[in-house]
Amino acid sequence: MKNRVCELLGIEYPIFQGGMAWVATAELAAAVSNAGGLGIIAAGGAPADVVREQIKKARTLTDKPFGVNVMLMSPFADDVMQTVIEEKPAVVITGAGNPGKYIEGIKAAGIKIIPVISSVALAKRMEKHGADAVIAEGCEAGGHIGELTTMVLVPQIVDAVEIPVIGAGGIADARGTKAVFALGAEGIQVGTRFICSEECIAHDNYKQAVIKAKDRDAVVTGRSTGAPVRALKNKLTREYERLEKEGASFDEIEALGVGGLRRAFAEGDVETGSLMAGQSAAMVTKIEPCADIIKDLFKGVEF
Repeated sequence: MKNRVCELLGIEYPIFQGGMAWVATAELAAAVSNAGGLGIIAAGGAPADVVREQIKKARTLTDKPFGVNVMLMSPFADDVMQTVIEEKPAVVITGAGNPGKYIEGIKAAGIKIIPVISSVALAKRMEKHGADAVIAEGCEAGGHIGELTTMVLVPQIVDAVEIPVIGAGGIADARGTKAVFALGAEGIQVGTRFICSEECIAHDNYKQAVIKAKDRDAVVTGRSTGAPVRALKNKLTREYERLEKEGASFDEIEALGVGGLRRAFAEGDVETGSLMAGQSAAMVTKIEPCADIIKDLFKGVEF
């Protein structure tokens, strides 16, 4: 079976692996692409030379299409985007901002551009600027989030634009896939479940924290800064909450998170590390290959 998302990117299943900073490495992206989805390397806050190395590494692991997620809040965003344009992956995914100023250059290089959006207004703007599709991400997702849920965001975006819509946020099994397709989406993006894939090189402590998570463990911090983030609750999130309640400054709150993702991903620090994960974490129960995850997400699904 094929649909517009599959045809646009030359993939077998209309599934994107989420662009999770630190977690979405060349190894994970290649494994997802080899399994028929669209693997995505996350640039996160990395400098351009690191991103280039990751792209080159992915090409040694797969000959299938893959993408790069560029976080527009990164201080290296301009250099990273230029590097991505030079390296020409199949698609650029953008998050945490408006990619308008980059779209012309991306398209001129023959690369697809698919922004992550959290509002109807931004979806319309991206379509007008030439985006090939959009990812409508609900606040159930991990990491940086918007305010609307997947349930209400996806159908509004579908009604507002003509380009394909990929639904994201809270999808962890075939029930979620079917639900998002019923809302009008033509693809899904999944992040949290892929943390617990065999090919993900995150520390096992991080993976086990996801597996052990209960329904209310994925909490949101940073609302007072205007940049809310969802992660599994631990000592770090409690400290965030304390600072926000005390009215701490933006700089104080931001300083608390420096190095948090690295501590979780590389060191396995589940207390002071930032265990970014979505509300679907409570539905993730085991570590398994990416190919098995994708097959399970599309079990009984028509697209």
